[in-house]
Amino acid sequence: MEICEGLIDIAAALFNVSSKELRRTGRTSLSVSRVRQIAMYVGHVTLGLSMKEIGRGFGRDRTTVLYACHLVEDMRDDGDFDHIVSTMERVAAAAFRDRGAL
Repeated sequence: MEICEGLIDIAAALFNVSSKELRRTGRTSLSVSRVRQIAMYVGHVTLGLSMKEIGRGFGRDRTTVLYACHLVEDMRDDGDFDHIVSTMERVAAAAFRDRGAL
């Protein structure tokens, strides 16, 4: 899915993580998986993609996306983390504004 590919690229650039690592299936380091979780969360909350669509686009199961969304939502209580997620949300919203994703 093109939007998920874009989210992966945006997250890789924002967080200085390899997009190849973000696309890799299977387990990855906590830092890589956290960035992927943020990207999945933004795809669902900001861009309105279904968890099934995100799962397909990220090579993950829908329940993994659900877990990521709950985890990121809970972590937003931390001000620094919330700022990071908000930045990703703004960048993604701007990047996909003209693509009919919103």
